[in-house]
Amino acid sequence: MDSQLLAGTLEMLVLQVVTSNPAYGYQITQEVLQRSKCYFELKEGSLYPALHRMEREGFLESYWVEAGPKRRRKYYRATPQGLAALEKKQAEWHRFSTAVNGVLGTPADALA
Repeated sequence: MDSQLLAGTLEMLVLQVVTSNPAYGYQITQEVLQRSKCYFELKEGSLYPALHRMEREGFLESYWVEAGPKRRRKYYRATPQGLAALEKKQAEWHRFSTAVNGVLGTPADALA
């Protein structure tokens, strides 16, 4: 996987995962891995900076949950601003992938 391609889609993937259910970092990586059929293997070095940036931008909010004695997990959930950003990113992705497929000669429905 080209890391530059991933960098452009990381926010969209994370927002999609935490839209339906809040999740903590490792849980996000596992959900993305499962949904992508093991294609996207997010590393801590890219995930956590992205989570913190998205929180600063107002796309995510976080809260702590006790996960056992002397252990806490930081959960993330999408904010209304994050949901709007996700919708915009999905529309951009659809236009982009349709255009690329048009150049490559690949019908959009052949990828489903």
